[in-house]
Amino acid sequence: MANRNLRQVKQENNSPRPGVMANRRGPHQDQEEQRLKQEQASSQNDQLLELESQQQEDNRPPLTLDIKSFRKPGEKTYTQRCRLFVGNLPNDISDEDFRQLFAKYGEPGEVFINRDRGFGFIRLETRMLAEIAKSELDGLMMGSRPLRVRFATHGAALSVRNLSPFVSNELLEEAFSIFGPVERAVVIVDDRGRPTGKGFVEFTAKPSARKALDRCSEGCFLLTSAHYPVIVEPMEQFDDDGLPEKLFQKTPQYLQEREQPPRFAQPGTFEFEYASRWKALDVMEKQQREQVDKNVREAKERLEGEMDTARQEHQLMLMRQDLMRRQEELRRLEELRNQELQKRKQYQMSFSMIEKSTLEQDKRNRHEEEHRRREEELMRHREQEEMRRQQEGYKSSYMGTIPIVQHP
Repeated sequence: MANRNLRQVKQENNSPRPGVMANRRGPHQDQEEQRLKQEQASSQNDQLLELESQQQEDNRPPLTLDIKSFRKPGEKTYTQRCRLFVGNLPNDISDEDFRQLFAKYGEPGEVFINRDRGFGFIRLETRMLAEIAKSELDGLMMGSRPLRVRFATHGAALSVRNLSPFVSNELLEEAFSIFGPVERAVVIVDDRGRPTGKGFVEFTAKPSARKALDRCSEGCFLLTSAHYPVIVEPMEQFDDDGLPEKLFQKTPQYLQEREQPPRFAQPGTFEFEYASRWKALDVMEKQQREQVDKNVREAKERLEGEMDTARQEHQLMLMRQDLMRRQEELRRLEELRNQELQKRKQYQMSFSMIEKSTLEQDKRNRHEEEHRRREEELMRHREQEEMRRQQEGYKSSYMGTIPIVQHP
């Protein structure tokens, strides 16, 4: 096709120029004609270059992309953020046809079709693949109706506010993971990267989000050492695509509302008067909101001051209690030391008494042993003396009974 267009442009370039008069013209007309010829030649050259570039692109092999390359490093897959809502489905569509519609975007993790109401859900691997599928398939004609592809509402998302300036995405995810698996946790910052005190947490399942909402509503959930409990609320969902004109039904009210185009109300008219009153009401609402915000800000400052004072008093009370505890501990240690010294003295006294008693007993034993030994010696001496006496008496009696023989 590009070659055919290129030949057609060349033929038009070589054909005689229409509108060129053979008659003699003036200098001004000749200059104008020369300028037109130059513009036409320049336009034709640009068209030739464009067609040649198109021909070169047609001769190139088709560009192929790897679906897996659309996954960011560390990105969680098949999350609620990758779930698409598909409306205006034919009532006779099969699961296989629905899967085939998204086949080029990878293997789906969830497929659901409600044929009676003509809608379905599908969960793709990554958010980027879901965005590409939504961009390419939204408005695609299937049967007699165009498909309506939108991101499904995240039913397990919670908004979190009253965050400390030192809370990060990782800390927020770690804190709320006690209620269940968390897909994503984000601390919202401004255009300069400064924390706004707000964030959101997206859970994998609704029961985890309900548990976190109930627990944080009933109690005070603190993320840091600061005494600022986080405020947890259901996250308000928005459709990024807004409201396109093709979705409006042309009702009588719509036609009446759209009779006049966008305009500025002219002073002195009926619409200017009431539009001004609406603006005044909006200004009053803004002023009241600012006053409420100011009152809340002042109340927060007072509460923060009271909290600082109470924290100092609490720390002082803790220091006093610690001092009293230390004094009591010191007194108890002193009593234990005195008891130990008393026991040691008693032990020494008992030991001395036992030692003295032992010495006295030894001394008595020695005296008794000495006395017993002396008595034994005395008894033995007496027995010897008695035996000696008996021997002497026996000898004298024996000598008296022997006759004396005289020899002649």
